[in-house]
Amino acid sequence: MADRGLVLVTGGSGYIAGFCIARLIAEGWHVRTTVRSLSRQDEVRRTLSKISTPGDKLTFVAADLNADGGWAEAVAGCDFVQHVASPLPSRNPKDDAELVRPARDGALRVLAAARQAGVKRVVMTASTAAIAYGHGGRATPFTEADWSDETNRADTSAYERSKTIAERAAWAWIKEHGGGLELTTVNPGAVLGPVLGRDYSASIDIVKKLLDGSLPGLPRFGWPLVDVRDIADLHYRAMLEPRAAGERFLGAGDFYWMSDIARALKTRLPALAKRVPTRGLPDWLLRGLALFDPVVRERLFELGKERPVSAAKAKTMLGWAPRSNDDAIVATAESLVAEGLV
Repeated sequence: MADRGLVLVTGGSGYIAGFCIARLIAEGWHVRTTVRSLSRQDEVRRTLSKISTPGDKLTFVAADLNADGGWAEAVAGCDFVQHVASPLPSRNPKDDAELVRPARDGALRVLAAARQAGVKRVVMTASTAAIAYGHGGRATPFTEADWSDETNRADTSAYERSKTIAERAAWAWIKEHGGGLELTTVNPGAVLGPVLGRDYSASIDIVKKLLDGSLPGLPRFGWPLVDVRDIADLHYRAMLEPRAAGERFLGAGDFYWMSDIARALKTRLPALAKRVPTRGLPDWLLRGLALFDPVVRERLFELGKERPVSAAKAKTMLGWAPRSNDDAIVATAESLVAEGLV
């Protein structure tokens, strides 16, 4: 296959980034990726070898979202940038700035360097966290026209606030300083799919906790789900479609409660799902558990809230055809077992 050009993928050690890199290489692109330390090169290559054979089509540059150094080198000669790197903690920080600063300032560093280097388009990984929060739950699906209200601290965590602030800042920067640089954002739901090792999306823990029996029941938490391979595909389509310039694209399937995820595991993988709970966990009991579990305590604001989203725009404009939620759940579970993580 003829070489098609050079794409920068930021945060090469990350879960989504790995699949974005693999997709680009499969399509004939050269890929440069950033890592905070070049000492991680071999580790990233070993992980990628499970889904790709990068060879000399993949190169590395050291760059950190919190610092200016390395970004000019990272974008030099690139046709496109997929800006995937962003902090995703398992715990809320004590200060929002710990998440907001790298998410917002890192995005602006990437945009400024890309414009200076003559990059055509930046595709930035945003999130449903920047669309469907701060307004409570609702039955009507959220769309790309919606924005989370980061000022509503009763219906957001530091993560939702950081993703909203970072995406708003990126669009404001493009409007004022972008020149000929194009911006497109991809807003995934809870990302599931095959894991390649211990570096995976925090959403994977949803399936892991169900499989390993660490949950005594099924709390009333839920999310719109999506497979990581489909998010990589959406980044690729958003990168190349001329009409995608200046657009946001929701990337998620149906809203699933934890009981729906448990059902999929029990139905499709009964041999692996023997420890998956079947009974609901009463709200009062979960609130009691939250007194002792800070992770649960930080997400209590989501309890019982349904936040469906519509991916109609991505399907219509980009021809995006994601896997079913159940297929994503099965792939997650099977890979967790295969990797010895459950």
